[in-house]
Amino acid sequence: MTAQAHVPSLLSRTGAVSVLTLAAVGGTMLAPGATPDAHAATHAVKAMKVAASKKGSPYSWGATGPYRFDCSGLTLYSFKRVGKKLPRTAQQQYNKTRHISRSHRRKGDLVFFHYGNSIYHVGIYAGRGKIWHSPKTGSKVRLERIWSRSVWYGRVK
Repeated sequence: MTAQAHVPSLLSRTGAVSVLTLAAVGGTMLAPGATPDAHAATHAVKAMKVAASKKGSPYSWGATGPYRFDCSGLTLYSFKRVGKKLPRTAQQQYNKTRHISRSHRRKGDLVFFHYGNSIYHVGIYAGRGKIWHSPKTGSKVRLERIWSRSVWYGRVK
């Protein structure tokens, strides 16, 4: 077999690798029937930036913004600003998201703190083990390291 006989085979493999590489680094080329995760990631990162813009806003139980928030109020507000609808409470938000593993979490995913099967807190993943959240009475929206191993992750659909 000549070297020229290998060229079409090599090109087809190179093309396939290029498409896979593009998909792995967040490109917008999608295979037919594939889910638009890159598009979802864009909404999630924008929602995270909305939450970050609320840094210093006071916690207020039941508040959904734009100046005061409880934990799920901050996530609801942030995703609403980028065109995504979430239910009101942290537990309802967990039930509505696509559950993902820690190793698959990305910026903008929701981080749910739980005790047993009960969700008691939610924040937006900011990368490097940190979340944007509205923690509790007397505190303000802030960036903080995840302090517990009892967390689950969810991606807004």
